[in-house]
Amino acid sequence: MALRELASLEKYLGLKKPNKYSTQGDKKVPVLQNNNAPPLVGLVTIACHLVKEAKRSELLGCGAEARAVVQQWLEYRVTKLDGHAKEDIKTILKDLNLYLQDKVYLAGNQLTLADVLMYYGIHSIILDLAVQEKEQYMNVTRWFDHIQHHPGVRHHLPPVAVLRNRLYTSRHH
Repeated sequence: MALRELASLEKYLGLKKPNKYSTQGDKKVPVLQNNNAPPLVGLVTIACHLVKEAKRSELLGCGAEARAVVQQWLEYRVTKLDGHAKEDIKTILKDLNLYLQDKVYLAGNQLTLADVLMYYGIHSIILDLAVQEKEQYMNVTRWFDHIQHHPGVRHHLPPVAVLRNRLYTSRHH
């Protein structure tokens, strides 16, 4: 899955020449073969390299604090979200829902690499949720829907319907 994410990230970043990737180990860790340089290993390492290659450093965060928050979420992605156990899904969604309560993006006031990679990582989880579960994690659902509609982010992933139309009774008017 990480190889498809990296290919989608390349397209989002507008990189013209696709890179050559492989995987290593039983966890299929992505590896980027760099011409004469040593290979880059790991989703976050490669993704940050691609962002710098595309000269889109704002995606790594504007300012020291935002950069630290982006790195924190990228680390969360690979340590908690990737390879999570089925019983961890509710905890992940609950924590993310609480964090996003008063935020549009994960770090700062604009889309960052953290949003893109977390979106890619959580897509299959959101896709499998019932409508009632999506409503239970309303902040995650709102953030997810916002990111999936951001131009150029979704690429290889199918769109996810996140909310049903609500019918309001007269007492709500």
